[in-house]
Amino acid sequence: MNKLEQLYEGKAKKVFATDDPTLCIVSYKDDATAFNGQKKGTILGKGAINNRLTNYFMKLLEDKGIPTHFVEELSDTDTVVKKVTIVPLEVIIRNISAGSFAQRFGVEEGIVFSEPTIEFSYKCDELNDPLMNAYHAVALKLATWDEIDTIKKYAFAVNDALKEFWSSVGVTLVDFKLEFGKLPDGTIILADEISPDTARLWDSKTGEKLDKDRFRRDLGGVEDAYQEVLRRVLGK
Repeated sequence: MNKLEQLYEGKAKKVFATDDPTLCIVSYKDDATAFNGQKKGTILGKGAINNRLTNYFMKLLEDKGIPTHFVEELSDTDTVVKKVTIVPLEVIIRNISAGSFAQRFGVEEGIVFSEPTIEFSYKCDELNDPLMNAYHAVALKLATWDEIDTIKKYAFAVNDALKEFWSSVGVTLVDFKLEFGKLPDGTIILADEISPDTARLWDSKTGEKLDKDRFRRDLGGVEDAYQEVLRRVLGK
């Protein structure tokens, strides 16, 4: 399958058309950004790691009954996916207080919630991805109530599956971001990526951060952390 014209370039990926109008090729980059693009850098090897991890988790979630956009891995950085219209909502599941949640509510990081929380933010860089609730999303026609219900159901199911997996390899899933897309017939499926770019991952024993917070907070060892996550997931 060949790449045709570039359809989109985001902070971490490029999307290309193919000769099949129902499929695209996603190409992962080593570029790293934080704070809505205010901080920029490069994490060597990140594109290949995030591509492999995303595809691994997409297949795992498909086996759990959660439909995804994954079709076929082409190379270290390129994957064929189903072409979707992205629902302009970032869906954030939190199991433990951290990051912006801790800052907003003036609490310490590391509070384990009795049950996970869910947040939506409007996927709009110009507005710095503001938080919104489901009523806002429906009022602005970003999604219908049925679509919101489906997204919530899938998001919590993803959390259950990923928490179980990460625990098995000695990692605590703190929080993560998901994006969903719609197929031409309106079916909602999981899209985007699942990686240390989009999740907070802490070593279960030491609490060491194994995700993009190492880049955000200038903690060092960013490439090593991503490699460690890959090693734990693939056992290599």
